[in-house]
Amino acid sequence: MRIIPTLAFAWAPAVLGLAACAPVAADAPTASNAAARSGTLFVANKFGNTLTKIDLATGETVREVPSCTTPHELATSPGGAHVALACYGGTSVDIFRTSDLARVRSVELGANARPHGIVWHANGALYATAEGRKSVFWIRDPLGKAETFEYGTGQEGSHMLAISPDARHAWTVDMGSGTVTLVDLLTRRAPLSVAVGVEPEGIALAPDGETLWVSARGSDKAFALDPMNLEIRSELVTGAFPLRLAIRPQGDVAVTSDLADGGLTVIDLESAQPIRSIAVSGPEGAQERMQVTVIWSQDGERIYVAETGDDTIAEVDYASGRVLRRLEAGHGGDGLAILP
Repeated sequence: MRIIPTLAFAWAPAVLGLAACAPVAADAPTASNAAARSGTLFVANKFGNTLTKIDLATGETVREVPSCTTPHELATSPGGAHVALACYGGTSVDIFRTSDLARVRSVELGANARPHGIVWHANGALYATAEGRKSVFWIRDPLGKAETFEYGTGQEGSHMLAISPDARHAWTVDMGSGTVTLVDLLTRRAPLSVAVGVEPEGIALAPDGETLWVSARGSDKAFALDPMNLEIRSELVTGAFPLRLAIRPQGDVAVTSDLADGGLTVIDLESAQPIRSIAVSGPEGAQERMQVTVIWSQDGERIYVAETGDDTIAEVDYASGRVLRRLEAGHGGDGLAILP
């Protein structure tokens, strides 16, 4: 297995100022691209322990607030009024209003929880992994009674998370054990865990719920799995160190975030084949920028790439593969969420 000299998540946190920031210069966007931009981007800054809100129309940070210790992933509520943060350095899921980033709720998950992956489902419930407890949590009515239900995976490092459209099943990638685990959220049957590649980390369920996609960063591969028995249907070679995988909202393609290449691999989901590569920083800038999380705009026209090493978010035009601009985020921006 190839060793990456310095990974972003091993760096020490630092204090970050709260001044508003303007976008960092990149390739000049066309007028049509600029006009099409809208929405709000939220960034979890794992080294600065802050939450940032960015106006995508202007590219400016409109607010940044202290969050919790080492926040990683985040998710927005179905109506867009709230954003939930997985506090990886602690034991809680914290909820903020999206309008002013005021913290309105902190849901405790128990000793040594270390929550990481998080999904705010269309049914209104929150779901999160708890690495330290080898489990998945279902948080019912998170803004009300906030009842918590815990499901053990029995695997080390249950990291990222996917939830079925009907909320009956959850899937985790378990980095320490090198497995993918299926959890039955309703009947509490014993979880099913299957080895998939080396250090599986990225995960996404196809919009139709028929295929589970996983990227394994130690294998430089992506895998298509049957969601219910976890059999591998196909596998393909990606760029180097694909630690995230995100499916376009339209359901036609996915991209992997290839940290060691500083780029993205585009996968056609129907054929389960790579169809192109997109350079973000490129290999020459990969070590400095340390790209991690990727997320699509709702219209599928742009990809936002968290570059943890230099505190920027790259905005990439999907059609052309060009970096349109780089947005300044907080220190160590990692988890991303977007509202139209």
